[in-house]
Amino acid sequence: MALLLQLRTVTGLRGKADRIAKAVFRGLSFYTRVLENCEDEARFDETFRWPVASNIDGNEILEIQVFNYSKVFTNRLIGTFQMVLQKVVEEGQVEVTDTLIDDNNSAIQTSISIEIRYQALDGTVGAWNDKEFLETPSVHSEGEGRYPLETDSLLSSHRQGLDISPGKSTQQSTERSFRSKGKEKTKEHKAGKGVFSAMKLGKTRPSKDDHRKQDEPAVLEAEDLDRKALLQGLEPDTISLASVTAVTTNVSNKRSKPDIKMEPSAGRPMDYQVSITIIEARQLVGLNMDPMVCVEVGEEKKYTSMKESTNCPYYNEYFVFDFHVPPDVMFDKIIKLSVIHSKNLLRSGTLVGSFKMDVGTVYTQPEHQFYHKWAILSDPEDLTAGLKGYLKCDIAVVGKGDNIKTPHKANETEEDDIEGNLLLPDGVPPERQWARFYIKIYRAEGLPRMNTSIMANVKKALIGENKDLVDPYVQVVFAGQKGKTSIQKSSYEPLWNEQIIFTEMFPPLCKRIKIQIRDSDKVNDVAIGTHFIDLRKISNEGDKGFLPTFGPAWVNMYGSTRNYTLMDEHQELNEGLGEGVSFRARLLMSLAVEILDTTNPEINSSTEVQVEQATSVADQNCTGKMEEFFLFGAFLEATMIDRKIGDKPINFEVTIGNYGNQMDGMSKPILQRKKEGGDGNEEESELLQNSSEDEGDEDGEMVSVSSSQPMKPLVTDRNYFHLPYFERKPCIYIKSWWQDQRRRLYNANIMDKIADKLEEGLNDVQEMIKTEKPHPERRLRGVLEELSSGCLHFVTLADKDQHHSSRTRLDRERLKSCMRELENMGQQATTLRSQVKKNTMKDKLKLVQNFLQKLRFLADEPQHTIPDIFIWMMSNNKRIAYARVPSKDILYSIVDEEMGKDCAKVKTIFLKLPGKRGFGPAGWTVQAKMEIYLWLGLNKQRKDFLSGLPCGFEEKKTARGQNLPSFPPISLLYTKKQVFQLRAHMYQARSLFAADSSGLSDPFARVFFISQSQCTEVLNETLCPTWDQLLVFDNVELYGEAHEMRDDPPIIVIEIYDQDTVGKADFMGRTFAKPVVKMSDEQYCPPRFPPQLEYYQIYRGNSTAGDLLAAFELLQIGPGGKSDLPPIDGPMDMDRGPILPVPLGIRPVLSKYRVEVLFWGLRDLKRVNLAQVDRPRVDIECAGKGVQSALIQNYKKNPNFSTLVKWFEVDLPENELLHPPLNIRVVDCRAFGRYTLVGSHAVSSLRKFIYRPPDKKAQHWNMTGEIVVNMEPEVPIKKMETMVKLEASEEEKERKKKKKKGGGGGGEEVEEEEPDDSMLDWWSKYFASIETMKEQLRQQEAAAAEAEEKEEMEMAEGKQVGNKRGSMAGKGSKAQAKNKEKSKAPKDDKKKKQQSAPELPEKKNKPRIDELKVFNKELETEFDNFEDWLHTFNLLRGKIGDNDDNATEEERIVGRFKGSICVYKMPLPDDITKEAGYDPSFGMFQGIPSNDPINVLVRVYVVRATDLHPADINGKADPYIAIKLGKTDIKDKENYISKQLNPVFGKSFDIEATFPMESMLTVAVYDWDLVGTDDLIGETKIDLENRYYSKHRATCGVSHTYSIHGYNTWRDPMKPSQILSKLCKDGKVDGPHYGPGGRVKVANRVFTGPTEIEDENGQKKQTDEHLALAVLRHWEDIPWAGCKLVPEHVETRPLLNPDKPGIEQGRLEMWVDMFPMDMPAPGPAIDISPRKPKKYELRVIVWNTDEVILEDDDYFTGEKSSDIFVRGWLKGQQEDKQDTDVHYHSLTGEGNFNWRYIFPFDYLMAEEKIVISKKESMFSWDETEYKIPARLTLQVWDADHFSADDFLGAIELDLNRFPRGAKTSKQCSLEMVTNEAELPMISIFKQKRVKGWWPFVARDENDELEVTGKVEAELHLLTAEEAEKSPAGLARNEPDPLEKPNRPDTSFIWFLNPLKSIKYLICTRYKWLIIKIVLALLLLVMVALFLYSMPGYMVKKLLGA
Repeated sequence: MALLLQLRTVTGLRGKADRIAKAVFRGLSFYTRVLENCEDEARFDETFRWPVASNIDGNEILEIQVFNYSKVFTNRLIGTFQMVLQKVVEEGQVEVTDTLIDDNNSAIQTSISIEIRYQALDGTVGAWNDKEFLETPSVHSEGEGRYPLETDSLLSSHRQGLDISPGKSTQQSTERSFRSKGKEKTKEHKAGKGVFSAMKLGKTRPSKDDHRKQDEPAVLEAEDLDRKALLQGLEPDTISLASVTAVTTNVSNKRSKPDIKMEPSAGRPMDYQVSITIIEARQLVGLNMDPMVCVEVGEEKKYTSMKESTNCPYYNEYFVFDFHVPPDVMFDKIIKLSVIHSKNLLRSGTLVGSFKMDVGTVYTQPEHQFYHKWAILSDPEDLTAGLKGYLKCDIAVVGKGDNIKTPHKANETEEDDIEGNLLLPDGVPPERQWARFYIKIYRAEGLPRMNTSIMANVKKALIGENKDLVDPYVQVVFAGQKGKTSIQKSSYEPLWNEQIIFTEMFPPLCKRIKIQIRDSDKVNDVAIGTHFIDLRKISNEGDKGFLPTFGPAWVNMYGSTRNYTLMDEHQELNEGLGEGVSFRARLLMSLAVEILDTTNPEINSSTEVQVEQATSVADQNCTGKMEEFFLFGAFLEATMIDRKIGDKPINFEVTIGNYGNQMDGMSKPILQRKKEGGDGNEEESELLQNSSEDEGDEDGEMVSVSSSQPMKPLVTDRNYFHLPYFERKPCIYIKSWWQDQRRRLYNANIMDKIADKLEEGLNDVQEMIKTEKPHPERRLRGVLEELSSGCLHFVTLADKDQHHSSRTRLDRERLKSCMRELENMGQQATTLRSQVKKNTMKDKLKLVQNFLQKLRFLADEPQHTIPDIFIWMMSNNKRIAYARVPSKDILYSIVDEEMGKDCAKVKTIFLKLPGKRGFGPAGWTVQAKMEIYLWLGLNKQRKDFLSGLPCGFEEKKTARGQNLPSFPPISLLYTKKQVFQLRAHMYQARSLFAADSSGLSDPFARVFFISQSQCTEVLNETLCPTWDQLLVFDNVELYGEAHEMRDDPPIIVIEIYDQDTVGKADFMGRTFAKPVVKMSDEQYCPPRFPPQLEYYQIYRGNSTAGDLLAAFELLQIGPGGKSDLPPIDGPMDMDRGPILPVPLGIRPVLSKYRVEVLFWGLRDLKRVNLAQVDRPRVDIECAGKGVQSALIQNYKKNPNFSTLVKWFEVDLPENELLHPPLNIRVVDCRAFGRYTLVGSHAVSSLRKFIYRPPDKKAQHWNMTGEIVVNMEPEVPIKKMETMVKLEASEEEKERKKKKKKGGGGGGEEVEEEEPDDSMLDWWSKYFASIETMKEQLRQQEAAAAEAEEKEEMEMAEGKQVGNKRGSMAGKGSKAQAKNKEKSKAPKDDKKKKQQSAPELPEKKNKPRIDELKVFNKELETEFDNFEDWLHTFNLLRGKIGDNDDNATEEERIVGRFKGSICVYKMPLPDDITKEAGYDPSFGMFQGIPSNDPINVLVRVYVVRATDLHPADINGKADPYIAIKLGKTDIKDKENYISKQLNPVFGKSFDIEATFPMESMLTVAVYDWDLVGTDDLIGETKIDLENRYYSKHRATCGVSHTYSIHGYNTWRDPMKPSQILSKLCKDGKVDGPHYGPGGRVKVANRVFTGPTEIEDENGQKKQTDEHLALAVLRHWEDIPWAGCKLVPEHVETRPLLNPDKPGIEQGRLEMWVDMFPMDMPAPGPAIDISPRKPKKYELRVIVWNTDEVILEDDDYFTGEKSSDIFVRGWLKGQQEDKQDTDVHYHSLTGEGNFNWRYIFPFDYLMAEEKIVISKKESMFSWDETEYKIPARLTLQVWDADHFSADDFLGAIELDLNRFPRGAKTSKQCSLEMVTNEAELPMISIFKQKRVKGWWPFVARDENDELEVTGKVEAELHLLTAEEAEKSPAGLARNEPDPLEKPNRPDTSFIWFLNPLKSIKYLICTRYKWLIIKIVLALLLLVMVALFLYSMPGYMVKKLLGA
């Protein structure tokens, strides 16, 4: 909606002057531009647009004034034109030409021509408006702008109808009544509703003018909706609920919601650990280098070892950095990886290349890590050079409590796909370019004083100069580099105009630029203020995105208070840590980015930071026009003032920037200059100054009043005071001047409001899910509708400011991208809405939460405008506590949506202590609670600044402003007051905070309302008090009109304390509530009364600390006094004394329940007060009733209870959500009848223990007929590699290769030998399983991605798809049991699988390796902690630590209670108790085993550990295993593994144990030290008892197949058939019945399977075991008794170290088998000892070289030649490198060698690694084992006698896959190295013998690869045994000697045989030359002879002789 005015011309003007016109509508005025030197006609031709939030009324007025403009004096009014808009409203468009009227209302000759258009509501916006914005025809709309008067006088004479002038009274009184009514409908809704919310906003409340019958329920119940829907023919699946908020919560537009979380968390230090593994580097640029890697995090550096002469070093070294810093500091630290070449003690080495990224980027990655990614190295010194190589690494950042899931480390298949695995976050292009970041620093203002004034005063006295006490400069930090501007000596308003240039890769991997104004000082420089610019907020990477750009704009800096002290305790705030508590300065700056064209030769290629001069901001335009702003505030209440400051007078000061800061603001001239407009333009400043003086008459020279009068507080109660404001409320008002950039804030406000609404809707939905209300999906649909209409609305609103003049590039680009994003979001929301069904609800909820984050991100405006407002409480002129209010929240706009959410509203603010003082408990106590009203807007829009205050006051003004209507009041005097009675029904609290050392508390609640407070009684020793108490507050006086009270009651604050016998009570938490209000003329009857009990979330600091169950009602005391109030019925004379219980209508309805408790035993009880627990007992209590366990007579001997089941009956509420917690307390019975509390546990929710008798009608299982369970072969996974051999990964390569070749696979590769059973061992099975696991994960990811793509496509097309989608998405979630997977996949998916399976037909007949299940987490997480019937309750004791760091829950655990609970409604149906075998003494716990001690053989298998935390200085560890179970303590110290962080242990340990005494198994990894004690690296604890007794049968995992010999022998002493019969018997299941044809029937399920088994000798026998096993593997499908059985497995357990709580120190792969000793003994343990490497010998014969480049110049002849030799070694064995002899003087690059190298090595087939054991250094104690890839390096060199040999080229062959050699030298090309992907690859381990030509390559000057030679070589691989049988000599020696090479004679050394050399030289090189010379000489001789004899002959001829 908008009103448009086109002002065309004004004609008939007199004289010659500058003309300007002004148009005003609804209090908003626009000026035209100034037309200079106009004579009779002024052509303006300008269009103005007024956005209107409500329909224009026909009698509103538009006014245009025309002035003669003057720069110096005020503008002189020529005439005015006014028009009533009736015609415009009717017709929509009107053109008018009319004369103007002068001051005396007489027409003048001058006439004006205009056109007006009115756009009413259009349909697109309508949707939103009907719901939202029209609920109040906006308060600002009516009655505004009707009065045809100059707006700047801001007539507020009609304020609230107190002094109505007679002429207009009718109109205004209607307006007033309209105002009061309109407020009742809501405009802004509150967040959090229903049970459990942070802030309860009362219940259903139809407002009065809704004309509903009071007893009709306000909320349509779900059923009604369904009914209505059906009548209207809607599908119930499309119904959506809009904000029920409108009816259910307390509606209000005068109050905004207080924020409940108090404590600042920003600056608090936390633990972080950065772990980096450097695996290897490839393609490093440079010749023959010795690289090492330097890893730098922040200031810390660590180095890898140095690898000699290689371009692709393999390190596999692990580094860990520990930090304890605040998150902001942590995430700005830079991780820098640099490769350095040949560093040693003397040289610092040269940098090859480096890579930078900030820690924050890693932390935002999924799982907080990059795994196996390649970092691109570049050289910061040389921008033009390309990449300098790749470095493969893992980087992970762990904060406290994060657990990182490392992908499973199996035999790493070398990921050769470097490009596909680059170390870059998603969305960053791999080709990053260099860019320049230009940060321009223009100037700053408002700086604080930074030096003491003593010296200054001395100077002033001596020299008479008065200096500014600060020497500022600006420092910019980005990507680890710093740049500084120059220092401006003594200036509060420094002017720099400099730019700082950073050169960095783009997009940068560092997110934030830190800009800091610092004060230069001789001793040390300190920060004045800090600002961070987040690059993500000032750029957009999309295809329509933009490069980072910023400003020129002002940024505001906040920090500590401005008074200068030498030691500022809040200095950290100035460094940008924590929330600033005061304005420090503002800085004008801009930022631009330019991508460099590195090919340009002029470019300066250094990346050093440069600083240079810059031009000043050209036009003031982009920073905005200076405007005068007006801030008004009224303090309505100040209560809960901390008693420490209660004895001195208190006042409040409000500041905005430096305005209003009287104590430590700035010296006066600054303000003056600000007033002048701040841009040294003299004339304009003069104009501004004068105009403000002239027009000042209307304002009566308004002087700002920024603080209230000091006032002495009164006592509220022991802890708090309050200020006696009563009916007189002090006000403040401040005028300030800022650049007008409100548009930015407006846009942010619109988005914020959409986001608030969305958040609130989501809270609703989650609430509905939590409290199990019907149809949460409908509410979600409603939320999405609101969101989409909100987004569209934003687009229409924001669209209109496209053409705003003072906008920076960032403003334009952000607006575009916000509009795009929101439009897109609106469409997605619409699509999503149609997809929300009951079953897709959860997924969609997640998606919508992403929307919310995105909205919040978009709404955050990076370019600041008006600084935030600070409210300080001062006592005795000291600043005590503060609150900070963002200026955008209270900014006024005539458009409703743009208005700040707290503007013109009463807001409850809690003041907090500044800086570090606010951390911890100090920050939790409220310093003061204030009700404050704020309004900020342009001074000229000031008219309405009081509109939101509660009505019924008179304004009190200063003497000066007495009769000026627009002058702000200094205080408000309320004439109306209402009296109320507040009833607080405090029922109970749960899960409170433990405040005493016993682990319990003595809680009481204190309720505050206005200036009164009352306490409940103290209940001792409980965390779940049931107070059941009614607190009555009488004579509560509230000021304002009655109807407003009903909608807007003030909030109630409830604080929970712990009573201590000595000292003051400890604070335990706080929550807010709003009472339900009843006016004296309303009935006390449903639906609103009596109010319902509701849960309120209690907060302690930032963390939740329990819930309070209570209800609050506020009842107006009418004229009849209290007698009219509903009576308080309730017995007074209870045994509790004068305590009122909660009355009947409010307290919950109870019914009888029985609670049965299973007492099993107690475990791990710690000492209490140094004494051991000996005779413990457990007390169970719930709702005042309880039961005690039997006494354990001797805890040491047997910690189990003798009586298992006991019960008690108790009255519990019908509503399960209101069930009280159940308390478990363990006491120790000491001598003389004393009891000590050992520990306690509160079960806060009984829901999971409630037993509901099954419904007879709905039978879960179809019990009739047989169901054949489909036993199709397992593994739907497309996976071939592991079926074949143990070199799983090799197989995979084969497969890749075949795909490349196109299907079938060429000839020789297919001849694979079958794996021989004797070759297979447990490890083959293990690696095969890991491959399967990885493959499954990959498929899951693919499926998830597929589902997502599908989703996105659907979103794009907007079509609706039924439930098929759900099933697809289901597949992507955790791998369900595989059989479920099959049933889930929709039909088409199965087809796909069938098509893709027959890819490799020849693989089908190969035997497959049996597999086990590898869990990449602990086994218990997969099986719900094995608490299927036995639960473990942790017993806690001791206080909860005050700050997050010290006491974690772990440390408070003093033992564990094992048992269970069953709660059911009485009486139980008979059929349960009448079942066969029902034992009444066990109640509901039928069929549980006995808990007598039992002996068990525990067999612990430890496979390996990964990623251990290094424990030694060298960054390694020497790990060994220690196992502890009861008294058994095994330390496997002698078998420690030297210097390994990924040790393979491969060990099993047998321990005999007795449950229950020894049931907690601890497996620890220690670090062996030669000297001193061994350090614990980490440990993991396993509760064996729960596993042993679990129905999931975790004693010994069920194998995949049954076999009686070989690597997969059945491990359990019981055969599958025995296990099955036992399970059937225990579960009362019919079966098993074995039938013919391989069938077995259990219950009504039939399974099929093979019936024969082979023994060692290959004999076949009949057996039922396979069938039985098939049933066991599908046991979960059996009705009633079924559950998933634990498969044969390996679990991965995180290792934790108690010293570093919560941070993983590595992981351990292991499993545990348990066998009861009274059963037959199990067989021997499986051998899982690590595979021993096999010894091999590799013989390499270098036959010839060819085309080797020629390096040397001959001394005599200058011709090129080379003295060639070839060097070779196996990777990791550089020491054993071998060289051929030298082929001297090769002139063609050909060399003949016939030379044999012999490399013996140890090789692990399965892992494709060579194993090397060697000492790390001469000081090492023992050898370290390394595993490195098998790679052969051959290099060609040019030998020099005196200087170092020259390196010419190299080739590295990976022995597992290298290109086949070329047949001839000609065919050998560079392709063989660069284009590996296309070429057929071979493995020496399969081929055994290979011969061919391979190219040598090196990089030329341009970093391009080139061939520098070719070598003909033969590789021959033999096992050690074969090598012994057929030995061969090194070089050309015996045995099996090679013949001498046939070298040309030139290859001799010339000084040994000079003549021969010369002969060769001359003959070979100059043969033709000599022939030519001889021929030429002959020719010459002949010519000479001819010439000599010619004359004679001639004479003879002539003479005729």
